[in-house]
This record gives sequence, C-alpha cells and structure tokens, in this order.
Amino acid sequence: MRRARLAVLVSGRGTNLQAILDATRDPDYPAEVVVVVSDRPDAYALERARRVGVPAHVVLWSKDPEESGRRLAQVLEAHGAEWVCLAGFLRILDPRFVERYRGRILNIHPSLLPAFGGKGMYGERVHQAVLASGARESGCTVHFVTAEVDAGPVVAQARVPVLPGDTVETLAARVAEQEHRLYPEAIRRVVTGQVRFDDLVAEQRR
Repeated sequence: MRRARLAVLVSGRGTNLQAILDATRDPDYPAEVVVVVSDRPDAYALERARRVGVPAHVVLWSKDPEESGRRLAQVLEAHGAEWVCLAGFLRILDPRFVERYRGRILNIHPSLLPAFGGKGMYGERVHQAVLASGARESGCTVHFVTAEVDAGPVVAQARVPVLPGDTVETLAARVAEQEHRLYPEAIRRVVTGQVRFDDLVAEQRR
C-alpha cells in the first residue's frame, strides 16, 4: 500500500502531531509523516518528531509572507510532502502557498466552525470565548485551508458539552481529547479520497 506523504506544521507542544504519529504506527494507516516544520525553534513538537526519526525543521517567519511561504515550500518539496497538516500552527499562510497546495492543506480548530473562528481565534482564546458566550456545546473541526482564515470546507467535526463550572482548562482538555481522535481519522478520509476538496466546495456553492 502506498502511503500519502504528510508534512505537519506546528508551533507548540504538538499533541495533535503526536496523535497523528501514533496513528501512522499502524501499517494499515494510509499516510506517513515525512517532515515536521515549526516556526519556533523551541517548540516541543520538534522533539516529538526527532524521537521517532522524522526530520524536524525550523522555518523562521519573516515580515514578508511570500518569502516565508516560499521557504516553507522548499522544505516540504525537499521531503516529497504531498499533504500539509496544520497542528497548532499559529501563522497565517500566504495565499500563494495555499494556492500551491490547493485542496491538500488541512487544519484542526478547537471549536465548531464557523462559530468562534477567524483571525486571532486560537488556543485558549477560543475556549474563553465559548465560555463567555454561554454556549452549551463546543467541539473541534477539521477543515481544508483556504485563503480566508478558518473558512475552508469542513471535513469532520466532533462535539462536546460545555458543563456547569467548566474552566478554560477543563473545556480545553475535553476538546483536545476529541481532536486527537478526529484529526487522524479526517486525514484518513481525505488521503483515501473519501472526502474531496472540490466536492465540498461545490456543496458550499449550492
């Protein structure tokens, strides 16, 4: 079985990266991680990659998004990456980079998009907003990345209740548990063609 070649982009601890790496240990899983890239040299996710022998690179972000995207693409191409998975990557990708990998970039977001998405909404900020809104439900979303932040077609979602007395930490932990289950499964669906970018775009336009 030929396995799809994944690049995973990270900025922090890399718990979703770990979930993906764990999934790829199954010989029947249809993808493998061929490179991990971070914009931060101190990101613990890089150590997770190195522990299992996956090449780990740092691409420092510049004020020129096109240049950053170009340098990122060079690393991905050097490792033969076919798909790009954002796993807690806190940079907004240059539209030219997104177009270059059109329909082959995935992201996981800690809310039920389109709620609590958009520029500046990430990590604890999302959970704070959910709790402040009084919402009774939250969750996570895997979606294709497009030039508009958090607006690409949805691949899969998982829901969790917001419980009385929840804090940012307790809600985040409940959502993260679902993220670690959902992301590897969503990747499986996409790389095997069960879910296709163009099909979802066509559905959005109807």
